[in-house]
Amino acid sequence: MDVRSMCLGLLAFGDASGYEIKKEFEQGPLRHFMDASFGSIYPALTRMTEDGLLECRMESQDKRPDKKVYSITAKGTEALEAALAGPIGIDKVKSDFSFVMLFADRLPRSRVKALIDEQITFVKDSVAELEETEVGSDNAGASFVRRYGIAINKAQADFLERNRHFIEAAARDDEQPALRHVEPVS
Repeated sequence: MDVRSMCLGLLAFGDASGYEIKKEFEQGPLRHFMDASFGSIYPALTRMTEDGLLECRMESQDKRPDKKVYSITAKGTEALEAALAGPIGIDKVKSDFSFVMLFADRLPRSRVKALIDEQITFVKDSVAELEETEVGSDNAGASFVRRYGIAINKAQADFLERNRHFIEAAARDDEQPALRHVEPVS
């Protein structure tokens, strides 16, 4: 899903500033499966306002500059519904942890163990956070996505706990020197 559609979706729940939208990507339930930077959110909001998909109003703040608050228009709702009706593609999991584990044989075993411990803690904390989310405020879609996030994170923690010995065994001994890159001789 593109940033434009994600912003339209968030604004369908209620008016928000660009900063508030970014916070939803960082701190709200979206952070478990979506990501967007200020560098992509603000240009999308500006363009959608120019295209008539959003309206923007200025709100004054005490001792701070005025903030722009965006609301979705009827045309924006149509664009959101069209995006939701279109193809979504295949989900991709972006994981720094998985990338590092790809090279576990180049890491000391203690480092691999520590990374797995950190990942297990992270996913268990995510489960706890999602389980604590106030269900009464959820609509059916938000409740489904929250429960889906719980299931994915529980499955990840279970997999790591049951299979960590395979990747730990592949890691090099802590005393073994790191592999060094050798330039080919010409």
